[in-house]
Amino acid sequence: MSKSPSMNNISKPRPDSENYRDIFLRDLPLIDTRAPTEYSKGSFPTAVNLPLMTDAERQKVGTCYKQHGQQAAISLGHTLVRGKIKQQRVDRWAEFAQANPQGYLFCFRGGLRSQISQQWLHEAGVDYPRITGGYKAMRSFLLQEIESAVQQCQFILVGGMTGTGKTEVLAQLENAVDLEGHANHRGSSFGKRATAQPPQIGFENALAIDLLKRRAAGQQQFVLEDESRLIGKCSIPFSLHQRMATLPIAWLDDAFENRVERILRDYVIDLCAEFIDCFGTEEGPEKFATALLQNLSKISKRLGGQRYQELQAIMQQALQVQSSNGDVEHHREWITRLLRDYYDPMYDYQISQKSDRIIFRGDQTAVVEFLKANHA
Repeated sequence: MSKSPSMNNISKPRPDSENYRDIFLRDLPLIDTRAPTEYSKGSFPTAVNLPLMTDAERQKVGTCYKQHGQQAAISLGHTLVRGKIKQQRVDRWAEFAQANPQGYLFCFRGGLRSQISQQWLHEAGVDYPRITGGYKAMRSFLLQEIESAVQQCQFILVGGMTGTGKTEVLAQLENAVDLEGHANHRGSSFGKRATAQPPQIGFENALAIDLLKRRAAGQQQFVLEDESRLIGKCSIPFSLHQRMATLPIAWLDDAFENRVERILRDYVIDLCAEFIDCFGTEEGPEKFATALLQNLSKISKRLGGQRYQELQAIMQQALQVQSSNGDVEHHREWITRLLRDYYDPMYDYQISQKSDRIIFRGDQTAVVEFLKANHA
């Protein structure tokens, strides 16, 4: 393969690294050379999947390794990835390296795949470092960072009825960790966003990096929203959620009417706009309506058959009116009934179970001031 002049612009070779802390603190660009299936299960926020092998190629090599050993597997890999296929993959790595000269490449354990990728790049005139230990070592480092934070840091929760604006409180605090933001989900049965949630591993990695950066900046006290173990399909790390079950709570109060308005804005107006941004003016509203009705169906058993059918009819009517003329006022009825008859009784019970942990109650301004004064 001929050496592109641009490839020779990479600065002098940098050594391979196992300084995972520095890599994550600096948000360094990463080439993930693992197969697409591995990447889809979770990687790191700055990693781009430029695989050495496709899923099918990796499967063949893996089978060969089990049956005939490492050397035969390596030979098969070179047979499968050669000529134009090899050149295309090396070109993509080289293009990334040129655009991101401060980055690194990695595979699962920092072994053969990243070594081969690094060697092929070198033969093409590009010296690019890899991460010693690979994905597995970086993942272990991040999981340990979560455990360390759970054990060493102080936390307080923000609790409150549905629609009181707990996320708005977090947005006003420098030391708030937004679990729902990392999960790309609002946390309730109606919390699904227009875009997909990250895989569990991606959620945990992003949370760990967030904690790492905050602690590196000197923060040791954090504010979290009081959450169930599951945020959509993302599960809060077990040790953290165990700790959350014992933490003090600042309880957020707001008038019922304000809560209805906030839910109308967040779960109807803004969410519909989000679907339109993602899927266009024709498909977006349809997907929004489908998602809203599906969210209601998730709690149908807990609502009971008759109440579910009544709310479903009200919601369908509201969606029809919204679709015809953009009027969202009819959504208030199902929101009001759902809060009054379903969510509030459930939260009343929860408050009774957590009353001994509630150390402050107030409106949004009061709760923010309390948290800034006592937990900054």
